[in-house]
Amino acid sequence: MGSHRRGGPAVLAPESPENGDAPASPPEPKSTGRDRYFDTLRALALIRVVTYHTFGWAWAGMVFPSMGIMFALAGTLMAKSLERPPLKVIRNRVRRLLPPFWFWGAFVVLAMLIHDWMPGWQIVFWVVPLGDPPGNAWAQQAWEILWYLRTYLWFVLLSPLLLKLFRLAPIPVLLLSLSPVLVLGFLWEPPGGRLGSALTDLATYLFCWILGFAHREGVLARLKPLAVTALSLAALGFGAWYAFTHQEETGSYDLDDIPLAQAFFSAGFVTLLLYAKAYFKVDFAGRSLPHSRLRSSGGTLIRRLDRIVTIFNSRAVSIYLWHEIALILAVPLIDQFWNVPAFEKYLPLESQWFMFGIGWVLIGVFVLLCGWVEDVAAKKKPKLLP
Repeated sequence: MGSHRRGGPAVLAPESPENGDAPASPPEPKSTGRDRYFDTLRALALIRVVTYHTFGWAWAGMVFPSMGIMFALAGTLMAKSLERPPLKVIRNRVRRLLPPFWFWGAFVVLAMLIHDWMPGWQIVFWVVPLGDPPGNAWAQQAWEILWYLRTYLWFVLLSPLLLKLFRLAPIPVLLLSLSPVLVLGFLWEPPGGRLGSALTDLATYLFCWILGFAHREGVLARLKPLAVTALSLAALGFGAWYAFTHQEETGSYDLDDIPLAQAFFSAGFVTLLLYAKAYFKVDFAGRSLPHSRLRSSGGTLIRRLDRIVTIFNSRAVSIYLWHEIALILAVPLIDQFWNVPAFEKYLPLESQWFMFGIGWVLIGVFVLLCGWVEDVAAKKKPKLLP
């Protein structure tokens, strides 16, 4: 989800004085390579994904369009990484993604084979998910989330070309990145199957990915607040209007079911988030207070939240892959609770919020048991928790 890196790009630094007699300023502290604003957004996006898959709230995407945020953050990190040779960057991205996917996929594929699944040649997509990996209906809730990995992988492969195009004409390319989803929405119906799904998802989130480039390249920071705000609100308004006026097509105003609405609403929402970052230089650096100040300013809570954010970012792939399995397993586990009279009397076993809590407990278990694969993929020493 997203690029799943341990940190984010450095905040755009202010211009340095040009004349030699400018007053000297104290040296800035060295960057840790992390951007806690982006780290926090990624953690919130993962929480929103799990929440949506638990409760199924149609309005969740309008409160926090998590996938658009994840693609924008990944685009920012990809633009930063492409300061190095493109082939090396792509190889590193793929290496970090595939081992956790293979490890997770081995369990899912084995479970489907036990439940009478007969794979065809399309099983190659369980090796490299350039297309949607096949599966049976029994495990659909587990494998249907792989559209994100497939879309992310294609964006990684296309990024060297996309970044070159963006640098030729940043603002026109950014605005035109919404045109593919308009074409698919009004002029040309994509084909069915894997190709159509891939094209639709790429078109839906292309703007967010390119927006990540715009942030990294400093384009957003140079734009006027009024223009950005007006265009962002217009995109938000159009996306919401389109979703509410096209419910008859899907039976809901859920943005996940309406690509055009998703694209524009995410574009407006994520633009405001990244512009606030670029314009106001937001970095949440205030969380790194000296221990003496932390003790007198609620620092214990801040440190705990910071720790949670670190874990979410270091285990983003594991959380995303295993969260649906955790939610699936929560149901039969809660069923067993009914056999314990004390649990039946005192626990809210029928509440979805209780299942939500049990789901997070199981996600934590999966992170402890399986998260080390992300360390191995990153060529780091395996750890239970980062």
